[in-house]
Amino acid sequence: MAKYAVGLDISSKKINACLSFIDDVQMVKVISSKVINNTKKGFEELIVWIKKHKKDEKYQLIIGMEATGVYYEECAYYLFEQNFSVVVVLPNKAKKYMQAMGVKSKNDIIDAKSLAQMFAERHFKLWQPMGKFFYILRSMTRHQEALKSIKNVFSNQLHALKRGVYVDKTIVKQIQKQIDLTDKQITAIEAKISLHIKSDPEVEKKVTNIAFIKGVGILTIAVLIAETNGFILFENASQLVSYAGYDVVENQSGKHTGKTRISKKGNSHIRRILHLPAFCVVRNKVAPFENLYKRTFENHKVKMKSYVAVQKKLLVIIYALWKNEVEFEKDFLKTNTREVKLDFPSLVNLSLAS
Repeated sequence: MAKYAVGLDISSKKINACLSFIDDVQMVKVISSKVINNTKKGFEELIVWIKKHKKDEKYQLIIGMEATGVYYEECAYYLFEQNFSVVVVLPNKAKKYMQAMGVKSKNDIIDAKSLAQMFAERHFKLWQPMGKFFYILRSMTRHQEALKSIKNVFSNQLHALKRGVYVDKTIVKQIQKQIDLTDKQITAIEAKISLHIKSDPEVEKKVTNIAFIKGVGILTIAVLIAETNGFILFENASQLVSYAGYDVVENQSGKHTGKTRISKKGNSHIRRILHLPAFCVVRNKVAPFENLYKRTFENHKVKMKSYVAVQKKLLVIIYALWKNEVEFEKDFLKTNTREVKLDFPSLVNLSLAS
């Protein structure tokens, strides 16, 4: 199918753009290239340039880019608001495409040209912007994650320092102050996450339903819905599993049979936040997670593989509860008076509050 495609190679300050056209016999021709600033004025120039060189209005136009940090977001949102068809792909997709095409050199102009050709030749699902509520929530949860990492660095440094032959009390005192300050910041951002969830009654209700899983806390749910935009773009659980990197990768050809493992080619924030809840639901004997753990462990005797299977099942069940707006183990909870509280009494994964 003939169409126009614009490839945008985006950096913090500038954008290299390339407009290509693929005809009915699948021949790709470069029409024009341009460099603009990564600013609103630059986006306006980009639109004028596209309209100037897109001669035939009957053909579809796709504007594609890589998800390079946060630098692509302003451009993507602007173009979406101007009713353009926008596609955003992970950098590894573009890299693999360039390798397959035999492109050896790499610079901004070549990258933009390769992106334009890729978006012209292949079909991608159109990008949908993240809603303001989930965008802010994602900023909060990622900041909380960064603070936890900072605290771990200081804690490890302090532990190593105290085990040394000679200890400088001044350094110990300074590191301890950093840890205490980071603890206060973690508590503050977790309180903001809780308040943000409560600010939307519909989201609060869905989060409460999920939080009935004993061992899954508000932070876990907040990260999952923030990283998936409230699961809005996923049509089924398989897509979500693949997005999170829990999809199974086989290594078999002819007589060779390698290890079967999960791809880990997906959202690492999701896999990281599900690590501890997997332990908690098994320890708390929550069915069906405990049953899954026991059944898989009996097969291969590897605990971590079983916990990864639990993580995947947790993700799928949370997705189903969110989509169907139902409580976890509703019949069981009818005979109990436990109540879920959307607060952060502890730093890690809340259990059911009684």
